[in-house]
Amino acid sequence: MKFSLKKLSTLLLTGIFAFTIAACSEPQGPAEEAGEELDEIATDAGNAIEDACEDAKEATDAKDKDC
Repeated sequence: MKFSLKKLSTLLLTGIFAFTIAACSEPQGPAEEAGEELDEIATDAGNAIEDACEDAKEATDAKDKDC
């Protein structure tokens, strides 16, 4: 059985790729969950501010409705 460099490198890269995918599927820790929760809170706050800005511009009949 003869191994070529191309076959060996393909096998090695496939193994590294499989290991990388397996490492990424680990359960999230408490720090990562807290970070995602903070991201969601910040996004919600940003959306609320933008909605309030748009409502204020609409109430004053502003020409530029973008906030």
